[in-house]
Amino acid sequence: MKKNKLFAEQDTPAADITGLIAVVGSDGTGKSTLTADLVKHLQPHRATQRRYLGLISGEDGDKIKRLPFIGVWLERRLAAKSDKTQRMSNKPPALWAALIMYGFSLWRASNLRKVRRLAQSGVLVISDRYPQAEISGFYYDGPGIGVERAKGWLLTRLAARERRLYQQMARYRPELIIRLDIDVDTAFARKPDHSYEELKDKISAMVRLQYNGSKIIELDARAPYDEVLNNALNAISAVTIPEQKMNSAFG
Repeated sequence: MKKNKLFAEQDTPAADITGLIAVVGSDGTGKSTLTADLVKHLQPHRATQRRYLGLISGEDGDKIKRLPFIGVWLERRLAAKSDKTQRMSNKPPALWAALIMYGFSLWRASNLRKVRRLAQSGVLVISDRYPQAEISGFYYDGPGIGVERAKGWLLTRLAARERRLYQQMARYRPELIIRLDIDVDTAFARKPDHSYEELKDKISAMVRLQYNGSKIIELDARAPYDEVLNNALNAISAVTIPEQKMNSAFG
């Protein structure tokens, strides 16, 4: 089988992406707010940009809507089908849905490649979410089709290709992962439009992820927000390049 062109170095050992900080956690932990504020605080001291590495969210939904001809229809269709197709406990997606899911996984791989290049150029990148290959499911930023539930030779083959794609992505580890921890009741109070059981499941899965041995710092998202932000800034200052003198910026 041909190598995926998105990751030409796929046969090399795992490597850290210097200058990439990923913020992960369940819905309700405040990832979007924190990543935006981190960029705001860091930009005066060094070139810093925020990037989103998730899928089928409000941010990606807006991008989908702008696709020519089918954008609005496709975004509505995916929103309606997202819960049904993403749960690994449900039956496997139809082939047309699996092809779209695989396309989104390719899109995620392309976005990660762009982030790698941006970080390698010297820009500090703060990413909201990060792909992983340990647990299947877009809910957890893993493969969406799921080899565990795929049936039929074509769907099974597509699911296997998608899993390999995520394994390739997982070779590239952020310099630091900031994982925001939360309990389900607090998360549900912040996101009452979400399913309680879905939040509970996602929280349980997120705490088990190791992101291929990446350096992970755990922050309690239930703490006062200023405390969470300061702890995140201090964690970033501890791993970034000394000549940036970032410690003095937070002092």
